[in-house]
Amino acid sequence: MQIYGINGSPRTSWNTGTILQNVLDGFAESRDDALTEKIDLYSLSYKGCVSCFECKRLGGPSYGRCAVKDQLGPLLPNILQADALVIASPIYFSDITGMMRCFLERLLFPLFVYDKDYSSLAPKKLHTAFVYTMNVPRDRMERMQYPERLAPMESFVGRCFGHEPRKLYVCDTYQFKDYSKYKMEVFSEAEKARQREMEFPIDCRRARELGAALAADVAGEP
Repeated sequence: MQIYGINGSPRTSWNTGTILQNVLDGFAESRDDALTEKIDLYSLSYKGCVSCFECKRLGGPSYGRCAVKDQLGPLLPNILQADALVIASPIYFSDITGMMRCFLERLLFPLFVYDKDYSSLAPKKLHTAFVYTMNVPRDRMERMQYPERLAPMESFVGRCFGHEPRKLYVCDTYQFKDYSKYKMEVFSEAEKARQREMEFPIDCRRARELGAALAADVAGEP
């Protein structure tokens, strides 16, 4: 049973990376046969969709798959053969990071058919989850309507892979080990540190529970 975790943060082991690893660990703890792999997008050299439409050329060698040749290209077919996929990103300007957006363009666009139903060429159904980390507290996240802003991409992923994605929001994150080095007086370092100490372990536990839930989803697939 294979799960991929896609890290859309430039910091591989800070908030997003840590939460993502907990999801993968929760998945692995639930299955003796689990295989987990974390992909750090910022370690790869690639770009988003270049609108070549080779993935839609009838009879072409790249129909249904991305034709762009870079470091992301060889990973995409492996991801499509997995049983579960976790998409993890910090929130930048009310959205996922640019690298994550580029990844999703390359993963999803070749799979959607321009027929009346916008049907999918995904080789199998795939259980997915979105994990978001952000500096803002939960009440501000809701006031700024982050869930509504993020829903369209979640919908595309669900339609493509046949299952509605699970979701996890991690709010009010601790951004630095030493706030005195940065222009950051709008935030209270003491409050951020307390959040990190008291709430982040709870977020990590929720992430492990999410991984276990994904494993159960896969196990329940006929």
